[in-house]
Amino acid sequence: MTASIWRYAHLVLAILASFVLVIASLTGVVLAIDTANEKTNPYGVANFDEITLHQFLPALKAKYPEITNISVDHNQFVSLEAFDAEGNEIKGYINPNSAEILGKTIEKSEFVKWNITLHRSLFLHETGRFIVGFASFLFFLIAISGAILLIKRQNGILKFFSKVSSDSLSQYLHVVTGRIMLIPVLIIALTGTYLFLIRFEIIPKEKVSKTSFAENKTLAKRTISDFAVFKEIKLAEVSKIEFPFMEDDPDEFFVLKLKDRELTLNQITGQIVAERKYPFTHLVEKFSFDLHTGQIHWVWSLILAFASLNILLFIYSGFAITLKRTKTKVKNKYKAKDCEFILLVGSENGTTFGFANQIHIQLQANGKKSYLTDMNHFAAFPRAKQLVVFTSTYGIGEAPTNASKFEKLVNQFSQNQKIAYSVVGFGSKSYPDFCEYAKKVDELLAQQSWTQKALGLYTVNDKSAEEFTKWVADWANINTLAIATAPSLYSQKLPKLQQLKVIDRAEITSDDVTTFRINLKPNLFTKFKSGDLLAIYPKGNSIERFYSVGKVNNSVQLIVRLHRNGLGSPFLYDLENGIEIKARLIKNSHFHFPKKASKVALISNGTGIAPFLGMLDENKKKIETHLYCGFRKENELTKRYVEIADKHLQDAKLKSFHLALSRQDSPQYVMDLILRDQEFFLTLLKTNGVIMICGALKMQKDVESVLTCICEKDGCDFQTFKSNGQILADCY
Repeated sequence: MTASIWRYAHLVLAILASFVLVIASLTGVVLAIDTANEKTNPYGVANFDEITLHQFLPALKAKYPEITNISVDHNQFVSLEAFDAEGNEIKGYINPNSAEILGKTIEKSEFVKWNITLHRSLFLHETGRFIVGFASFLFFLIAISGAILLIKRQNGILKFFSKVSSDSLSQYLHVVTGRIMLIPVLIIALTGTYLFLIRFEIIPKEKVSKTSFAENKTLAKRTISDFAVFKEIKLAEVSKIEFPFMEDDPDEFFVLKLKDRELTLNQITGQIVAERKYPFTHLVEKFSFDLHTGQIHWVWSLILAFASLNILLFIYSGFAITLKRTKTKVKNKYKAKDCEFILLVGSENGTTFGFANQIHIQLQANGKKSYLTDMNHFAAFPRAKQLVVFTSTYGIGEAPTNASKFEKLVNQFSQNQKIAYSVVGFGSKSYPDFCEYAKKVDELLAQQSWTQKALGLYTVNDKSAEEFTKWVADWANINTLAIATAPSLYSQKLPKLQQLKVIDRAEITSDDVTTFRINLKPNLFTKFKSGDLLAIYPKGNSIERFYSVGKVNNSVQLIVRLHRNGLGSPFLYDLENGIEIKARLIKNSHFHFPKKASKVALISNGTGIAPFLGMLDENKKKIETHLYCGFRKENELTKRYVEIADKHLQDAKLKSFHLALSRQDSPQYVMDLILRDQEFFLTLLKTNGVIMICGALKMQKDVESVLTCICEKDGCDFQTFKSNGQILADCY
């Protein structure tokens, strides 16, 4: 299985489980410390493992004539419920050697009880237990995939604890703490998963095997000091002893609950009358519970506390690494087929893109046509004169994820003209395979008939800007280009932003999915249209998040689904009326409402409806427009959309409105509506109509697939309509 699959699996699982894992980790720290703290109470005895019931019970019975039960907890503290000779109720911990009361039974504080409930069920009872349990299962998969990635990163299991070379502090922490706490984290995940599977009987519980024994009625009465079984069983084996309610009643029994079985004893003769052996699954469940809660030993409970803190560090550092990989924004002004300079990047974490993007920007500033893309997008470049490959190395001299197809593509696309090439390798000399993949790329290009080497292979150690600028200077010199060689210039800067004020917001939660609407007021001089993009900066740095907007009453309207572990949606969700944020509106002219179309069909799902509501409001010319929407269920938001649609139907800005609900009694998807009205869509396309699609990328692909089939049945070419600008999409 390739590294990319493991990486994507690791990330997706983390996204799915991170919200629950944060809560479980925070509460886990509290509970682990509480478990360790219990051990500090002076209620244990040094010789606990040596005490037999024969030594313990007679002395206890002599002092407390009426005993209800005796319990032994995970701390080996013995607690008693009884009445003394004066009839006073006794509840507390006792010294099993002397039967002396040591103190009152420990009760969990309300704070600890609150954490226990939150940790186990999120205050959602059985539903919450299932969510937490399933998150434990996902966490187990995360731990496994993380271990595999870690082994691959360290060049094999034998080098698991070798020196770590990191691209950032987040990555260093992610790797180092992952190695140290891997075993405790795996145990937490595995035991949590097992307890989940047992509780919901996904692993069937074995039946308790019960054996009854014939009683010898001729045996004489014995005192408990003469019971043979009490001489054999030690107090350390006991969980609980239930005493008979009425003495000398043959129908009342002693019940001994041990670690592995339960015994029923005749209180008069001491005979074992029944034995119930606990099944293997019960024993594993108990062991898993003790491991998961730290009840085995106070040292282990402290290790669990550190592991829980480490899980929080994993989540933070993991998402920091992911954000870093995706933060570089590349803008190509020209199409690849028209460009003289082709810059290809192989990068596992996005750092290499940052270097390449700076060269790309400066080439464009020099008036050169430059195109920057992944190495996996190598194709025929008919006007290319210069090819530059910037690549890191992954694993044992392997290609990064976005360069895995490069060799195949180079062999597939032979260029028709001579192209000068240069390869820049990025890596760390602490690894034996330093820039190994860059060397392979350099050799591969040297073997092609259409290539001409411009410069020898350059390598950059640990993202050194100084080493990179050596290549920049030499490459710029042979190409007579004005490219900056100052290392300080190779950094991203935040674009100019404007203030937008929150003037209205509303939300609805259905099926644990929260969708909210937010309206932002830009300054009076800002011009924008529905379909444009709003770029926000949740962290105040160069990391952007984009949203398609609708223009409603001159305000920027967004309809957003909340992803609690996301970056952009939680930032927007937490905004209150009156708060101002810094953002920028970006013209997205390819997705504006068409002014000259004969008809327009708007197709959306989920939050993709936002720009369409604004477009309907802007449809002053009353172009015939049809709205097709797909949602899960009817709720307050869909009712609001229906009201808006009805208003536009009345003012003739909308011709028809069609709603598909996928989770109602008769489920229907927006593709079903298109198939139903296929003659309408075919006619629309043939008569210069326009179809606009907004929402999920998967929905766009499904819609285009359906439209392709409709066109093929009629002998039309869907791609022709798309090339003509009759299919406009803004999906994500």
